[in-house]
Amino acid sequence: MPITTRLSVPGDERVLHDLADRTFGLACPPGTTQADIDAFVATHLSVERFAGYLADPGRILLLVSDGDQPLGYSMLVRGPIADPNVAAVVDGATSIELSKFYLAAERHGSGAAGELMTATLTAAAGTGAATCWLGVNQQNTRAARFYGRHGFTIVGVKRFLVGSEWHDDHIRQRDLSSPDGSGSGGS
Repeated sequence: MPITTRLSVPGDERVLHDLADRTFGLACPPGTTQADIDAFVATHLSVERFAGYLADPGRILLLVSDGDQPLGYSMLVRGPIADPNVAAVVDGATSIELSKFYLAAERHGSGAAGELMTATLTAAAGTGAATCWLGVNQQNTRAARFYGRHGFTIVGVKRFLVGSEWHDDHIRQRDLSSPDGSGSGGS
């Protein structure tokens, strides 16, 4: 079966939560406790929270699948930037956040992440945003390489709370006006 990507819709809450439960810990640095990972998932990635995300017109969620097997998801968020470290380096009026981007570990290297990223960037550009930004843990070298290949460059740093522990993230941003992110629309 071919890998496909589609917009998530109400009714996908359980699938999105199950993917989040399996994948969120993959992005955390070594030493992050399972209790902190579980607390983050329970607070921010529950079935109920995904229902709210899917109902929010400021969010776009995409689901990548192989046939009927869900592999991963992404979430774009429009709106004001609350984090002062991000607001200092990203123009909130012209940018959209790539808030979530996760793929099942057994599918890393399969091409599914690239398919999901292409669809996610197309959706981001479709909002009229000039740039897309994200935060990625500074110790997550696999994700950093992936985002770099997709045109995201480091523009700053921020903190990210997982459970009771603060982590250091890089803020990465890319231009949405060119396929490789190298255009002149960045902040």
